[in-house]
Amino acid sequence: MLKKIIQVAFLFIGGALGLIFLPPLYAFMNLSSNPWLNNPYFSVAIGAALLFVLSFALSDYFVKLITWLEEVLFKLPAADLLFGTLGLIVGLCVATLVGVAINQMNIPVITAVVPAILSIVLGYLGFRLGFSKRDELLQIFSGKSTKKRQSDGSVKEVQEQYKLLDTSVIIDGRIADISTTGFVEGILVVPQFVLTELQHIADSSDTLKRTRGRRGLDILKRLQDERASKVLITEVDFEDVSEVDLKLVRLAKNMSAQILTNDFNLNKVCELHRVQVLNINDLANAVKPVVIPGEDMQVVVIKDGKEHNQGVAYLDDGTMIVVEGGRSYIGQAITVTVTSVLQTSAGRMIFAKPKED
Repeated sequence: MLKKIIQVAFLFIGGALGLIFLPPLYAFMNLSSNPWLNNPYFSVAIGAALLFVLSFALSDYFVKLITWLEEVLFKLPAADLLFGTLGLIVGLCVATLVGVAINQMNIPVITAVVPAILSIVLGYLGFRLGFSKRDELLQIFSGKSTKKRQSDGSVKEVQEQYKLLDTSVIIDGRIADISTTGFVEGILVVPQFVLTELQHIADSSDTLKRTRGRRGLDILKRLQDERASKVLITEVDFEDVSEVDLKLVRLAKNMSAQILTNDFNLNKVCELHRVQVLNINDLANAVKPVVIPGEDMQVVVIKDGKEHNQGVAYLDDGTMIVVEGGRSYIGQAITVTVTSVLQTSAGRMIFAKPKED
């Protein structure tokens, strides 16, 4: 069907081109005296016939081109396409205004060539600008800002901050509790590629992964129901990037957003790309009770450690305590003395030894 439509289009285009270009060609070849050639309908028929015959050789290529364009356009989010088109219109308008000024110069070559080049260049730049700056334009036109009262009593509008959620922090679930307390300001953003990854985990054949994926979806639903401010799901994607973490980093750069995560490796990648990251583990460690070397605590040694004669115990919040010489106390409640504390983004580890009687 598409091939037939293209052939019909070639037929009409050929007729129009024949009507425009064939009479001057006849005059150039001194054939204007022929009554058949002076008939405009004959020129239309000749042009239509020539391009219709040519369509049998070119129609397959045009079908492939249109099919490829359809696939590209259907993959683009509607907002990207809309802002890209608006940018194209603005670029063409600027090119038209500049072209009007150039036409006043009355220089044959310049007035004929430069406006066409400007239309192509400025139209392309306008499309690329509107396409790439979509999120910033949305942020400007949506007017998402909050009013903050200053110390002098004046009210100042502050632009709300976007915070991107990655898969690990959604599955972890603590973000819902933190959000309920009101400590997380701004708009929580869940990219569609993160939601897709979460759905794949929820559909996994592995029972543990399936449970974690469904928990993540439940956490998102809870965030949407309980959070006072908006939870935004964005369709922005980057087809040239396969890794979800790198997509998050690029999206954070485009939106000037922060990334909420508890993934230690993503934390390091964000630091390399100069993207601000909020690590839930860092927050959890910050609010844990401070343990000072030399302090005594009561623990239960539950298993042996990696090194020789070590025992391992845990606090109520899950913090691991490595007890030097504690292997012989497995299963017993003993008093230990803290020797050192190791604090990282991955968690906190306490080293201790049994208290001497």
